[in-house]
Amino acid sequence: MRALILSWEYPPVIEGGLARHVRKLSEALVALGVQVHVLTRGDGAGPSDEVRDGVTVHRVCESPRPSDLNRFVAWVERMNADMLAAGVELGDSYRPDIVAGHDWLVAVACEHLSARFECPLVMTVHATEYGRHQGYVSDHPQSWIHGIERRMAARADRVIACSHYMQGHVADVFAVPEDRITVIPNGIDPIDLHPVEDLSALRARFAQPEEQLVLLVGRLVYEKGFQLALEALAPIVKRRAGVRFLVAGSGTHEDELKAQARHLGLTDHGEFLGWIGDDVLHSLYRIADLCVVPSLFEPFGLVALEAMASGCACIVADTGGLREVVPAGERVGLRFNGGDADHLGVMIDRLLSDRQLRDRLVIEASEHVLRFDWNDVAQRTLAVYREQVSQRRSAGGGGLAKGEAARARGHALGHMPTRGLT
Repeated sequence: MRALILSWEYPPVIEGGLARHVRKLSEALVALGVQVHVLTRGDGAGPSDEVRDGVTVHRVCESPRPSDLNRFVAWVERMNADMLAAGVELGDSYRPDIVAGHDWLVAVACEHLSARFECPLVMTVHATEYGRHQGYVSDHPQSWIHGIERRMAARADRVIACSHYMQGHVADVFAVPEDRITVIPNGIDPIDLHPVEDLSALRARFAQPEEQLVLLVGRLVYEKGFQLALEALAPIVKRRAGVRFLVAGSGTHEDELKAQARHLGLTDHGEFLGWIGDDVLHSLYRIADLCVVPSLFEPFGLVALEAMASGCACIVADTGGLREVVPAGERVGLRFNGGDADHLGVMIDRLLSDRQLRDRLVIEASEHVLRFDWNDVAQRTLAVYREQVSQRRSAGGGGLAKGEAARARGHALGHMPTRGLT
């Protein structure tokens, strides 16, 4: 089996959890005997082609990602054109059995490469623009991204979703039959969660020995629900002495959250750390008394999984994929009514007050996370690849003429809508 996997990020270029997901999946597929080539973007700092842990990585050098969303969309168009051109050259010698892509950012290049090499297309949907914006996708550029996602789901031979929640979400939003969507959860390897050496010194930076530390981790965007957590914490820190909080992450909602913290009188009770490296992040899980995941929209819930694997008690919103990461029953973590800051406050108060409950949840969670094993994720993914390859061969295939390779870049740009871009 020869797999060509496309992702807009891959270590050392890391924007979020997608880079880690694609790396671990690719390495696990290699361990199963798959020849894996990853086509991704680079920043020019490292080699354009290299083998990392058995995975052959090809990087297309791109300019820095713009922060303005309209310019970002235009930048994604250019990245897809560059990836398509590079993918045609790569595939002419590599001849992949399957093309696999991750999210809308590489969807156009994936579609054309699949057609050119007459092989199946498998797309993994990690999140949707519709979900991120609670259904408000009528304006540009959200409407443009939503359109790309809809086409991606329709054109893929098979869609992979990270949770049963996302399976239903993709089916409903994009009118895709559920039997074309395979659920394969994200994985986690506790060995990868390396903390810094001196955890005591790190904790001393943020809290006194007798104080309790509440941790919030993730992209600071509206759908992650951190505004609910701050609202829930405000009465708690006034009522209970020695409660502090940390917010680790950055994003478009950061200024609003800091202003909210000032308005609620929380400034003296916690810190916003901004973006932090993996070693410090993994250490924060180990020094915190509990981690809160208050998302309004959550396809899976990797933060909760990381926290549980690191021995940190969790409270999560009863929504989306979090229901599958933290099942009902108060066995591995607590759940609060999604969007309800008052109920979240009750759960935080309860967990801070009950050390025995926290310890029990941590012990049970340490066993629970073992179910999210990368080898299992890779085996299930490979089964999807093999099934699609078998079906394509049985059907006889079909694709673009090879002579179109020279026009690959222009074909990609011409295919992608540009109305309204700046």
